[in-house]
Amino acid sequence: MKFNSSRDMLQKLVIVGVLFIIGLILTILSDVFLTVTNLGNVTRQVSFVIITGSAVTLLMISGHFDLSVGSVLGLTGMFSAFFVTKGIPLPLSILLSTMIGSFAGLLNGLMVIKLKIPSIIATLGMMYAARGLGLVVTGGSSIHLGLGPNFTVIGRGFVGPIPIALLIMLFVLGLFYFIETKTLVGKYAFAIGGNERTALLSGINVGSIVILLYVLVGTLAGFSGTLMASRLGVGQPMVGQGFEFDVIVAVILGGTSLSGGEGSVLGMVIGAFIVGFIGNGLNLLGIHSFYQSIVKGFVLVGAVLLDRVLKERIRV
Repeated sequence: MKFNSSRDMLQKLVIVGVLFIIGLILTILSDVFLTVTNLGNVTRQVSFVIITGSAVTLLMISGHFDLSVGSVLGLTGMFSAFFVTKGIPLPLSILLSTMIGSFAGLLNGLMVIKLKIPSIIATLGMMYAARGLGLVVTGGSSIHLGLGPNFTVIGRGFVGPIPIALLIMLFVLGLFYFIETKTLVGKYAFAIGGNERTALLSGINVGSIVILLYVLVGTLAGFSGTLMASRLGVGQPMVGQGFEFDVIVAVILGGTSLSGGEGSVLGMVIGAFIVGFIGNGLNLLGIHSFYQSIVKGFVLVGAVLLDRVLKERIRV
């Protein structure tokens, strides 16, 4: 326990330092970066990562992965627009679309637990299937006509000076922090990731917990899809490409071990802002998207190396 707490504290200090350095560099390089408008845009952008990442953190703590969250986000966002154009009220459209995400998560969990398919392979298959289904339903085009003025309310609206998306993000973050620290689901996720066999011998229903975690991931990815579609004002099945990268890197930078058993939702938030700052900064500096992909690749590798270096340092 002391090892885990020491490593967790060191990890958080390091990533907070990294976040500060990135912010300082971007402030020097761009006059626009450290402005209320730009920081507000970054916060709204990372809110999608944080909402989905809250559930993905618990899943990865349990030692499992989900590479399908970006495709599920695109699929559910498309369906939220599709349902509205068919005359279904917006709240019900959001609910139905979110449930599609839940069903995708359930399928992922069943493939991993019941069919014994490795989580990376199962969710990779779901990633392609969900993206393909979205393209089939729309014929490869976007849905932007007949959505009505209320479609963009939750994605672009405000409560006073605070964006609705930010309020939703804070609620989800608080909820999953509570689940992580105060409930059996959180406790069991750590136990399963730490040693699955020991968790089984302790009487934990590992299969049910892992399936539940996959359903939670699918649900939040699904809801994020409806939120993204509302913000963009369009249902586009190709939205969310690379989203799984942002989420996984945020989770790893936040201190969640690739081998499971360690991590935190609050750490993921810091990691999400690092990813958001880098993406926003590259855009402000006019860096071409081709080069941005190269940078993101190095960030992913760097996040994994950071996890390994900190783990070895604490052990020494």
